[in-house]
Amino acid sequence: MGNMMLGPEILLVVLAWGIAGGTPGPATLAISGTAMGAGRTAGVAIALGIVAGSASWGIAAALGMGAVMLANAWMFEVVRYAGAGYLLFLAIKSLKSALRPKALTIKPQSNERLFVKGYLIHITNPKAILAWGSIYAIALPKGAGMAEIWQLFAMLITMSTFVFVGYGILFALPSVSRRYIAMKRWFDGMFAALFGAASLKILTARLEM
Repeated sequence: MGNMMLGPEILLVVLAWGIAGGTPGPATLAISGTAMGAGRTAGVAIALGIVAGSASWGIAAALGMGAVMLANAWMFEVVRYAGAGYLLFLAIKSLKSALRPKALTIKPQSNERLFVKGYLIHITNPKAILAWGSIYAIALPKGAGMAEIWQLFAMLITMSTFVFVGYGILFALPSVSRRYIAMKRWFDGMFAALFGAASLKILTARLEM
């Protein structure tokens, strides 16, 4: 078994992975909202939780759990409904905040709690393991061994860390935070709609065998 070539093809795959991870979704919404409302440390804490959730699915896919979940659809369904339920909870929470606007008061949350919140957002998204499985299938050469899989995993999770932590830092900038404070009600309404849409998308997604 040869070593995986870290050439332009692999780098393009990693770049595409980073762009996909940075597109609007439950993870980026949670990071941006937390960073704007509670600051950089909070934004980075929830971002690291999301990275940890992604890493968990990446490791699971590398160990073959994706195939196990596809062969036992009930496992996929359990995670899917848990994920949809958690996103719906976040949508309702944001909607309540939008309908009953109050002066912005930051309720201190420990970094550990924010980390767990980020982890739950990603670990309850069962499509994440399918994304990892797909990227392994696309990027790895035929007959790749575990060393090559872990090498690719390290590159992808490094890119994810860069993107998500970058969101936590970017949205905590004073100019962005001021805009959030001025338009908090509208942001909460947007978060409610997008979290709700993400929940519905998970519920209605078809499992492709």
